[in-house]
Amino acid sequence: MVALLKVSGNPINGLGETTTRRPSPFFWHPPDQHPYGDLQLVARQSSRKCPGAGAAFQAAYSYPELIPVAETRNESPAAELAAEAAAFALSHEADAVGMAPMDPLWVFEGYTINEPWVIVLALAHNYERLKEVPSDETNGVGVCDVGDQYARGTRSSYNLANWIRSQGYNANPYPGPMAGALVLIPPAIVSGIGELGKHGSLISRQFGAGVRLAGVTTDMPLVATAPDRFGADEFCMSCQVCANACPPGAISEQKQMVRGVERWYVDFDKCIPYFAESASCGICIADCPWTRPDARPKLLATMARRLGQTLT
Repeated sequence: MVALLKVSGNPINGLGETTTRRPSPFFWHPPDQHPYGDLQLVARQSSRKCPGAGAAFQAAYSYPELIPVAETRNESPAAELAAEAAAFALSHEADAVGMAPMDPLWVFEGYTINEPWVIVLALAHNYERLKEVPSDETNGVGVCDVGDQYARGTRSSYNLANWIRSQGYNANPYPGPMAGALVLIPPAIVSGIGELGKHGSLISRQFGAGVRLAGVTTDMPLVATAPDRFGADEFCMSCQVCANACPPGAISEQKQMVRGVERWYVDFDKCIPYFAESASCGICIADCPWTRPDARPKLLATMARRLGQTLT
């Protein structure tokens, strides 16, 4: 697989850059926007060899048509609109909802988003299924759960976008597994869905790292939800579980400078070839202590005590 990595992805992702900028299109964007089309094809073929994966991911690409924006607007106060939107999303497959004002740095280069608000939807994995990753031709349980959560994200985001449109406001959905204009993890952090983990994925207070994301951008007036600092970042400083579990050794023990921000970063050139060959991998998020339902409450209590001591 390494032979298919003809160009290093780390410079494209901005590793070592000290100036902030929008991210460049990369893996899972259309192949003409980056040099990893061959690897994407291998990744798709690897996952589809797993029992049930084809149907699971096909559901992620099945969605209703977006309805026209209603001519009459719901003129309720922003707080009421935000509460109604959150309630609708939670009743239509989303497991958690966050809202944040749009930041231009959350839009990939070459794309445009005009709506001033983003709603982030979290879709929780089934831990018992997720922990069977990586999948192969004999066991597709883990990768099928990945596909199932992306499919829920598609349905949830399109349903929410259509509900917002029915209220007289513009709205556009951004589900996975393919990438689009919107970067999802930064607004998820700002809106309180979770914190960035050492493995480069989001860690949620409710679901650990076993969570997928979808988004909806809109011009509906909303009220921002607050970031949630519960100790995941501090815990990752000393925890080595994901780094030790990563077969290609792609997870760094220290934060690195990426597009002007010091943060956790996963080595693209080590991760992606293994990911492509291993039917979506997912070992790092499955093995993350925060993802274990039996461990998470204890971790939350421990980190609450530590943060309390630090803050006082």
